[in-house]
Amino acid sequence: MAYTQTSDPNIRQHVQAWQKLDVDQQLALFWFIYTEMGGSITPAAPGASTASPAIAEGLFNQVKELSHEQQLQIQRDLINKADTQISREYGSLGDTTKLLFWYLLAQGMENSTIIPLPADYQLSAEAKALLNQIKSLAFEQQITLFRDYVSPMGAEAKSGAGI
Repeated sequence: MAYTQTSDPNIRQHVQAWQKLDVDQQLALFWFIYTEMGGSITPAAPGASTASPAIAEGLFNQVKELSHEQQLQIQRDLINKADTQISREYGSLGDTTKLLFWYLLAQGMENSTIIPLPADYQLSAEAKALLNQIKSLAFEQQITLFRDYVSPMGAEAKSGAGI
């Protein structure tokens, strides 16, 4: 799937800062963003009508059936671009469907079907600063940032019969 990052240097800077955090801080930042802004993020995302909800839900359902430890590992694998079946399936999704998948994961965390963030979890100073910067962006910039962040995750789909 072709991935084109926005030309907005401010958005690119935020994406790069996010990607420099360790994997668990990246996941936690995603959760804090969802809890503070999530109600409007994915359903209202420009292009949400081009998402494939059935595909995102199918991938989410695969993750939901696993143990909490496996669910966490899958999320880490997506960020690390590990070559696993779910990571390859994710890598073949369109950008908006990837956003929807992460939104479904966040909803699952909220109702504990997906491993929740520990109640006493604290963001690092860098992640807190980035969260505050993201909150100050215009809504369209936030959506672009999230799309640019989730888009390159996952592994490349394999050619032929493999996913």
